[in-house]
Amino acid sequence: MSSSPWSHHSRNANVADDIDFEIKGQELQFLEIELDPGESAVAEAGAMVWKDASVAMTTVFGDGSADQGGGFMGKLLGAGKRLVTGESLFTTVFTHNGTGKARVAFSAPVPGAILPIKLSELGGTLICQKDSFLAAARGVSIGIQFQRKIMTGLFGGEGFIMQKLEGDGWVFVQMGGTIVERELRASEELHVDTGCLAAYTPGVDFDIIGAGGVRSALFGGEGLFFARLRGPGKVWIQSLPFARLAGRMLAAAGSTGGQNRGEGSILGGFGNLLDGD
Repeated sequence: MSSSPWSHHSRNANVADDIDFEIKGQELQFLEIELDPGESAVAEAGAMVWKDASVAMTTVFGDGSADQGGGFMGKLLGAGKRLVTGESLFTTVFTHNGTGKARVAFSAPVPGAILPIKLSELGGTLICQKDSFLAAARGVSIGIQFQRKIMTGLFGGEGFIMQKLEGDGWVFVQMGGTIVERELRASEELHVDTGCLAAYTPGVDFDIIGAGGVRSALFGGEGLFFARLRGPGKVWIQSLPFARLAGRMLAAAGSTGGQNRGEGSILGGFGNLLDGD
């Protein structure tokens, strides 16, 4: 496997499979994972781009973290965590059943970057936007992180819900646009647009604050809100959240969705798809 800005080759023994990987591309990246016999990667079924024939796909109930033991109740617990995040109850496990090495590739659904993170280097937990998970080594658990129920009306009465990834192996999160990583010192404070907050480590104190007198029609005159992050810990910021990209495309398409057979009608059709029509 050729070298790249993000590549990993290791044979350390961990609870999670210690897979080899390489991230290719710039703005439209895909992740290529190299598996030894018996090693597995976990992902959404729709994320796969291609795989070698010896890599078998198995749909599991839950997130795959309980697949090696725990019986039905263990798998049910994993499924419950996936259910609360609003994601599918099922996850696909890709396992190399042959000899030698085999590869499977996954792609991010939006322009941006794929960030590889070794959870054991972050104390075992990463909190990220709930649609950030792309793939992981088997043994990584997908859960939820309930934030304080501040201004719950702004977030559909559910508070601010993010995804919690736990384990000691590799996890791959997808982020929109360009990624910036910030290391916050103790008590150091950073204000980030809520959509642009991609991920942070559990040591960071998270809250939502108002932006003072700044008003926005988007929130019906209620004002803008920031995610307030206070160290110590790491924070990852994305420059182009998918919701912002989709919103601008819908705005460009217009409320009628485009009535001609030119560009507007194409954008309009895409807008209807985003709306679930």
